[in-house]
Amino acid sequence: MTLISFVVPAYRVQGYLRECLDSILAQPVVDIEVIGVDDCSPDASGEILDEYAARDERVRPLRLDRNLGLGPARNAGLDRAVGEYVWFVDGDDWLVPDCLIEVAERLRSTRPDVLLVDHVRAHWNDTVTPSAMAEVFPQPPGPVTFRLRERPETLNLLHTVWNRLVRRQFLAETGLRFAPGWYEDVSFSYPVLLAADRIGVLDTVCVNYRQRRAGAITKTRGERHFELFEQWHRVFRYADQLGAQELRAALFERMMWHYLTVLGNPDRLPAHLRPTFFARMSIEYARYRPPGGYRVPPGVEGLKHRLVAAGRWRAYSALRATSRKGEFARRAVRQVRRRAVPPVRATVRAARDAALHGYHRAELHRPLDENLAVYAAYWYRGYACNPAAIYEAARRLAPQIRGVWIVRRDRVHTLPAGVEYVVAGSPAYHRVLARAKWLINNVNFPDSVRKRPGSVHVQTHHGTPVKVMGLDQQRYPLGAVGMDFAGLLRRVDRWDYSISANSFSTQMWERAYPAAYTTLEVGYPRNDRLVTATPEEVLRLRAQFGAGLGEQVVLYAPTHREHLPGYRPPFDPERVLDALGPSGLLLIRSHYFHDRNRRGWPPAGRDRIIDVSSHPQVEDLYLAADLLVTDYSSAMFDYAVLDRPIVIYAPDWDAYRLTRGVYFDLLAEPPGPVAQTFAELLEVLRDRRFDALAADRTRARFRERFCSLEDGQAAQRVVRQVFSADISGGDGKFSR
Repeated sequence: MTLISFVVPAYRVQGYLRECLDSILAQPVVDIEVIGVDDCSPDASGEILDEYAARDERVRPLRLDRNLGLGPARNAGLDRAVGEYVWFVDGDDWLVPDCLIEVAERLRSTRPDVLLVDHVRAHWNDTVTPSAMAEVFPQPPGPVTFRLRERPETLNLLHTVWNRLVRRQFLAETGLRFAPGWYEDVSFSYPVLLAADRIGVLDTVCVNYRQRRAGAITKTRGERHFELFEQWHRVFRYADQLGAQELRAALFERMMWHYLTVLGNPDRLPAHLRPTFFARMSIEYARYRPPGGYRVPPGVEGLKHRLVAAGRWRAYSALRATSRKGEFARRAVRQVRRRAVPPVRATVRAARDAALHGYHRAELHRPLDENLAVYAAYWYRGYACNPAAIYEAARRLAPQIRGVWIVRRDRVHTLPAGVEYVVAGSPAYHRVLARAKWLINNVNFPDSVRKRPGSVHVQTHHGTPVKVMGLDQQRYPLGAVGMDFAGLLRRVDRWDYSISANSFSTQMWERAYPAAYTTLEVGYPRNDRLVTATPEEVLRLRAQFGAGLGEQVVLYAPTHREHLPGYRPPFDPERVLDALGPSGLLLIRSHYFHDRNRRGWPPAGRDRIIDVSSHPQVEDLYLAADLLVTDYSSAMFDYAVLDRPIVIYAPDWDAYRLTRGVYFDLLAEPPGPVAQTFAELLEVLRDRRFDALAADRTRARFRERFCSLEDGQAAQRVVRQVFSADISGGDGKFSR
């Protein structure tokens, strides 16, 4: 018999759902099932559930034809469950590794109606805070069960549903279900405790309760937080049905704690709704206050209770403002102390920078230039990538928009003829950054760039991610040395649009860069050229590298290792050329991070080994090559658009995924043959395994997952959305 049925509702959790499912399916307990409920989610959550079901028979996806909300979605999953116990786990949370061993043992040994487990709050900045378990149970109950009236302090544990496993037959006998609306946990979790004859407590941390920076209900302002009152009404009605009068005081205390928590959270209630919410609290206080009184908290919290009882909103508001001012004052003192450092002697450069920043601030007071778009790529390395493709499409579709590129002084010579530019750091640079309406970049602009009202920031990115990015790097500190995550989030908050090449990237960006931008999942503009290139163009590009029709051109493009600055993959170009045979031509391209100091890489070789690291357009190299050899570079996703063979050479895969972190198992889902040693790579090349039928099938699956949007129109779709009514002959509407 299935011991545990996990019910995982999914709605707008595509960036987190994989981690949730992986954390369940990797547990060393096999008698489980996972019922993934797609609550008609507008993102890829449903597709992710189907993907997992296809490779693990324990996953049973359920698609709802309309959005029902979290409570009814859980009910739908409960109706499909067959396990002895049901565990409702939210799609953006995840389990602690191996926690199911202790959970299963406790369930089997005590057979509780409800088993409460511990959790931690996992914050977006990679910090964790413990639950109230140790405060509620200073002496853990151990492997025993009890009724709520014997341990009423149990009510002080968090009321969420994912920190408890419930016996399925017990739910059927009591008829307990989830109510619709927000705060649906309240009217389920407390009645479950009230009705249970056997409550167990396991003080082992089992759940990581994700504290999302954006997108969570608890961080959504609005009047729907008033639905909390009806959920508590349901709790008291159920308590009355059971005749649990001795627990009314404990329930009342918890209710007041909950109301005050919501009222005091500015992320939930906007200022104009707080007086009304407070008035409702006063009504609730009078309605449910126990006849025999209750334990009023000491200090300021007790004063809040008395003000609620008296309906004195102004006094309560003044008390809250005083408390906040005190906290602000304490923060200000701490900041002054941190900044109290000895003055540094001004230099000529510092004076120049100060003057330029002053000029920049002055330009910010001038109106936005409604016809100016600023483009940049790779930290001002030149004209490249998605911004270049968008620039070219905008010149055709919105010719009235003036496009200006920002470029480093040492890279000016790489710009195509006729492209207007400013040099990074110059007065003109500060002027265009301050006044441009559109700012388009494949990385972030510097912290000094202000997000002005009316301006539009477009983050194009520059690859589908294999390695973890953004906030996810906090878990892999070796690859994030020196990163300022708070500064990163300030930069991300400037984004209006985030361009995504595929659903997978959308999911990862949502998790790595949580903010309020709009995602444009349209394919990568830079790949349009790979789709639209003519055979004549391909022949011309091959001729530039001395390759005719008979040569086999191989492009080797490894990525860099931030955590290993001096690392170079074991690669002997002479032996690779020998493995390719007399028709082989090897192009080697180092990562752009090494453009100023490659320290002998790529190594010099004979005539048919060419260093193409300085070639301005990587798309030229893709079009010229018959085969790509790479490791963890996003080059594989772009090159796959051409439907040409790819070989993965990953000599340090185990170390890389453990220290740098990856988003998916590249060895399990590669675009072609995989070699983990240099000897294996030579064998793959000699035996031409990349041309085998198995390689074609592998590449087809990879292309279906990552390249389905690449039809040569991505740049046009971006321009029509971003520049909207400014495009010539357009209606401003966006369509894929």
